[in-house]
Amino acid sequence: MSDKIDERDDVGEPAGSTDRRVRADAQRNLDGLLRAAMAVFAASGVDAPVREIAKTAGVGVGTVYRHFPQRSDLIKAVFRREIDACADAASVLAGEYDPGEALARWMQRFVDFISAKRGLAAALHSGDPAYEALPAYFDKRLRPALESLLDAAAAAGEIRAGVEPNDLLHAVARLCTPAHNVGPDHARRMVALLIDGLRYGAGANNPR
Repeated sequence: MSDKIDERDDVGEPAGSTDRRVRADAQRNLDGLLRAAMAVFAASGVDAPVREIAKTAGVGVGTVYRHFPQRSDLIKAVFRREIDACADAASVLAGEYDPGEALARWMQRFVDFISAKRGLAAALHSGDPAYEALPAYFDKRLRPALESLLDAAAAAGEIRAGVEPNDLLHAVARLCTPAHNVGPDHARRMVALLIDGLRYGAGANNPR
């Protein structure tokens, strides 16, 4: 008979499994709170009442303040979450599509990010020092994500080489600037044209 003790908690589960489950549940609750905050900010602006965010998330106001004592803490967390989601999409798309298609789909995903960011614009451009680190975080996460897609698409001969990630990020942001007398899909169409422009001269990268 083995002398090894099977460590289990008081409900018959391996020791530590309950803690892991609690942490996972807490993370899901936090993600839900950040999603709710993003939706409220997009609809009502960053000055929306905390009770509206709590109601949307299905939690109490105290829960919001427990996680985010200052409104700026919540806004920063929402923005970082949106940046992370956009950056992480690059590797997912690269694993599912050919390089050129992965790049095109990520650029449209970035359009969605820019649209979501508008709900936070009033705070991000307020000059509040609480947000000073966000531009560096944006660059740290999104620039490498786009660069990897560009390099793969250029190596595959699907776009021309030498495209600077920062140039492309700024170009898309400009194309997403709200304009009069255009529909909601205008930015997507413009970005699709931009991607078509990157394909011009692609054959010169890898002569066949």
